[in-house]
Amino acid sequence: MDSVFQALASAPRRKILAYLSSTDLTAGEIAERFDMSKPSISKHLSVLEAAGLIKGTKKGQFVTYSLISENITNVLNGFVQDVCPVSRPLKKESKEIAEGK
Repeated sequence: MDSVFQALASAPRRKILAYLSSTDLTAGEIAERFDMSKPSISKHLSVLEAAGLIKGTKKGQFVTYSLISENITNVLNGFVQDVCPVSRPLKKESKEIAEGK
């Protein structure tokens, strides 16, 4: 449980969860949305994965990340994101990405 709270304590990690709310994204697609190095994004993804909030699936040379929707923390986080003024536009962008795929 501590790893979940540690994962959710970071604004970039909460934003990553918002981006993954409606679609799966590769590490590169996630990194494009942040002004930080790819190793930093990788570290954030590792923390989220270790907490059981996301899973990475290797497809060729890419790793695609998705939410583990069965995790109650993700259900609660999704609810909070619907009312959060920071996450709401990120969830909207996630839906638009999903529709474009």
